Amino acid sequence: MESPAFSLQSVYDQVAAFATLYGFKILLAIIILVIGLWLTNQVVRMLSAVMSKRHVDRDVQPFLLSLVNVLLKVLVLLSVASTLGVETTSFVAIIGAAGLAVGLALQGSLANFAGGVLILTFKPFRVGDLISAQGFTGTVEAIRIFDTVLITPDNRTIVLPNGALSTSPMTNISGKGTIRVDMVFAAGNANSVDSIKTSIARVIDTCPYAQKDRTHDILVTKLTELAFHFDVRVWTSSDTYWETYYYIHEGIARQFAKDGIKGPEPSITVMGNFSNASNGLLTRQAA
Repeated sequence: MESPAFSLQSVYDQVAAFATLYGFKILLAIIILVIGLWLTNQVVRMLSAVMSKRHVDRDVQPFLLSLVNVLLKVLVLLSVASTLGVETTSFVAIIGAAGLAVGLALQGSLANFAGGVLILTFKPFRVGDLISAQGFTGTVEAIRIFDTVLITPDNRTIVLPNGALSTSPMTNISGKGTIRVDMVFAAGNANSVDSIKTSIARVIDTCPYAQKDRTHDILVTKLTELAFHFDVRVWTSSDTYWETYYYIHEGIARQFAKDGIKGPEPSITVMGNFSNASNGLLTRQAA
């Protein structure tokens, strides 16, 4: 049976031999890793400051910073592997094979990545634009590599994948800077058309968001037995779309009440013949 002293001495010799053979490489690899990650963070920060100073498109900045950050960290890891004696050529081949397998498994993510590149290249919308896509309407908060973040008017955060966003119909409400707010209103046909149009025009004239140099439309579009229907079209800035929409609706409700404009009144049609009964109530007779 081996003595404890002999076992401890054997372990000590093995550790010493390992430290002599690999200790310096491991220490150097740790130093390269720490310094490399620190330098990567510094480069990304400097690049962000330079792009902001030179007014690089803010839609592109997050994408470029993420790409540079990933590439530099990959280079750092390759340097660490080379320092430890790992053949980098084999390592790169392994990464390539793994990348192919991962790419096949993540085709949707690659489609989103390609969609992000297309959006940043052709710029169908920018950060800050109000858009409507995939059944959602909101302001673009960020365009990232794989997805786009929208903030809805009720302050919900919507994340849309770039793949579908780049290949499906999308409306950029803020694209031209000026937008027309289309609304529909109805008033009872007991009122005159001119009085209704005058009330609506008063609201538009007092709306602080309506552009004064544009012609706004108040058009009769439908006539029914009970009501006149109007299309009201007001031009405003893209940034005040919803403010204009709600101001006009509330303003017309108040103005109609002030001007005595009545709404459509429901009517009831009763079929059959009626005669006065002895008790004074109407009774129905068979036709």
